[in-house]
Amino acid sequence: MMQRPNLERRQALLAGVEAAGWTVLEVYRRDFEVETKEDESPLTEADMASHHALVALLEEVTPEVPILSEESGEIPVETRQEWQRYWLIDPLDGTKEFIKKNGEFTLNVALIENGIPVFGIVHAPALGVTWWGQVGEGAWKVQGNQSMAIQVRDLPDPEQAPWKVVGSRSHGSEAFEAFCAQLPQHERVSMGSSLKLCLVAEGEADLYPRLAPTSEWDTAAAQAVVIAAGGEVLNAQTLEPLRCNQQESVLNPFFIVCGQRDERWEEALHASLKK
Repeated sequence: MMQRPNLERRQALLAGVEAAGWTVLEVYRRDFEVETKEDESPLTEADMASHHALVALLEEVTPEVPILSEESGEIPVETRQEWQRYWLIDPLDGTKEFIKKNGEFTLNVALIENGIPVFGIVHAPALGVTWWGQVGEGAWKVQGNQSMAIQVRDLPDPEQAPWKVVGSRSHGSEAFEAFCAQLPQHERVSMGSSLKLCLVAEGEADLYPRLAPTSEWDTAAAQAVVIAAGGEVLNAQTLEPLRCNQQESVLNPFFIVCGQRDERWEEALHASLKK
């Protein structure tokens, strides 16, 4: 049974995800067709090209580990819940941002162990940046030839430095507005895809409340990066760590990403969910 990726496997995975990113960029830089899936979400040829590239990569590097991709066929919950360890991938997170050509889309690859993301790669090909983390070892941001260790920042005194709260560029919600209305002094940052979690992981933001629907493949890779960087991704209702593969649906509950817990934002979150 495979353990968490060693140095050799990590290097192969990082290089392979970057290569899949180049495939996505080839589509991004030209005209492309946009289809609509059954759930009304958009699909492009880049989604499928990335899916095939990432599945081939994982089957080569870790042939013994099953794979669940957003673009996989339906896998019965009875099969999934027998997996103690599996890969969970979103070949192209932020397809709406991809279509808008604003660069804020990512390829997400996560290793799940007993429901917990323990290793994750988030690659933003148009930005030329990769975030990756392995729980217990740390998290890094890679840009060009530079690799920098990252960690969440301490929550500042809002009177001295406003908290930074990340919101979705394409998916707002009344609950998010209600949450922000209850916070101390803060600034908002809008961002697409799983980049929002990475901003918390690298200490560029303090909170990311997601009070609108997402799926496990949208968040698992970046959740691993956040945890490895010292932060948490918590169920918004229970404030327990978000877990994967616990139910028939792959939909996440509402959640919040934080560098550290604080009763001020916890109270704001609790109040916003009552509205």
